[in-house]
Amino acid sequence: MEKKYQVFISSTFRDLKTARLKVRDAILSIYHFPVGMEMFGAADEDQWQIIKKDIDESDYYVLIIGKCFGSEVPGEGISYTQKEFRYAVSQGIPVLAFLMKDEAPVKP
Repeated sequence: MEKKYQVFISSTFRDLKTARLKVRDAILSIYHFPVGMEMFGAADEDQWQIIKKDIDESDYYVLIIGKCFGSEVPGEGISYTQKEFRYAVSQGIPVLAFLMKDEAPVKP
């Protein structure tokens, strides 16, 4: 039986919604399991604990970087996307990063 991989998708949300959907669909098309903020349901647990658990259970971490900073983690001076990335790296999870070209048009 072929192994199925869980892939955590990370990016800012509103500006990269289409890119996230394309990555999700690509993962599903090869019969693996995407996870990301869209899949987090309401829970009593602290949201960061849920995110950490999902990253810990993932085989890969996909990072999509656009031009927006995203929501800042209170008191840390970094975005949630940065915090997720740093955590995935600290756990030794392989990272696939996609960067938007500087000349790519972006809506204000």
